[in-house]
Amino acid sequence: MFAGDLLNQCISSSFGLRDLQIPFFGVFGACSTFVESLTLGAICTESFANNVLCATSSHFCSAEKQFRFPLELGNQRPQTSQWTVTGSGAAIVSRNGSGPYITHITPGKIIDMGIKDGNNMGAAMAPSFADTLTTHFLDTGRSPNYYDAIISGDLGYVGKDIAIDLLKSNGYNIKNNYNDCGVLIFDKETQDTHSGGSGCACCGTVFSGYFFKQLKTRKMKRILLIATGALMNSTSSQQGESIPGIAHAISIENL
Repeated sequence: MFAGDLLNQCISSSFGLRDLQIPFFGVFGACSTFVESLTLGAICTESFANNVLCATSSHFCSAEKQFRFPLELGNQRPQTSQWTVTGSGAAIVSRNGSGPYITHITPGKIIDMGIKDGNNMGAAMAPSFADTLTTHFLDTGRSPNYYDAIISGDLGYVGKDIAIDLLKSNGYNIKNNYNDCGVLIFDKETQDTHSGGSGCACCGTVFSGYFFKQLKTRKMKRILLIATGALMNSTSSQQGESIPGIAHAISIENL
């Protein structure tokens, strides 16, 4: 099993799974953890494992207290801020089955553009998304229109717009089939979640609860899922450090 979350030392995963008594790897990629887990799970099933469970979770209140402000202070959130998704998503990667299949993985590199605002995570993570997606296209020779949907993990409204512009400058137009889990999971107008959703569970729940069903029913045949993460913690924020970003991509297809 591969699992991770946002609580220090991934204790949601380790405490929640301690009674299962199965081999466990705790992973941390911030909000990119779900796809990071699926990537490692795919490698394992290619080599020695029959079934690998990949899971992630996040919680709004704990994330706010750990990374931003105690909730009881009632701080006003800027419009660039995102709402950490309370939820959990999981998938089983198996050696056998009828699909859909993970056909390609594109691990991401750490990209740090010097963003220091913890309330503007989309701007911090968008460059890593653009770098990984560009790498994927160059590696595979594919173009954006190969996929029914290109989905980022949790860039939100702000990060989504930045990502579109960055890819355009790299020569790729993704506007027609690109969307973001942080944009999809909340209704911005009625729920007042500002720039949208974030957190490990953002990508995990939207993919597991919606996009996987689209693949299983063959309403979609090819999806590129790119989860983005901000590699920060409370200590680095207090010390005025910048926010490094990372993004991992997996191609999931019906063959």
